[in-house]
Amino acid sequence: MVEDQVLDRTYAALADPTRRALLVALRGGDARITDLAAPLPMTFAGVSRHVGVLESAGLVTRAVRGREHWLSLRPEGLSAAERWISEQTVFWSRRADALAARLSRQQEAP
Repeated sequence: MVEDQVLDRTYAALADPTRRALLVALRGGDARITDLAAPLPMTFAGVSRHVGVLESAGLVTRAVRGREHWLSLRPEGLSAAERWISEQTVFWSRRADALAARLSRQQEAP
């Protein structure tokens, strides 16, 4: 079994729809946590916990400016997950191609 804590934290963070919504909201640029929390149907404390998970996964960074907490996306935080998916896609595509070739040969054989 392969253990990769970075990958585990990334996928755990992405598994929640609220956290994905926060990441989508940050596509427009840096934002205050209070602004991100406003449209969500949960308490500020709940949103703050979600932000903590995103920070732990390396998907966002927080900057404190006075009393305000600003979040920024860290696109490089998705690199490990993207790399893993790419490796799996290559592996399984090759396997599927090999299977298709074998089935084709079997159908052509007398």
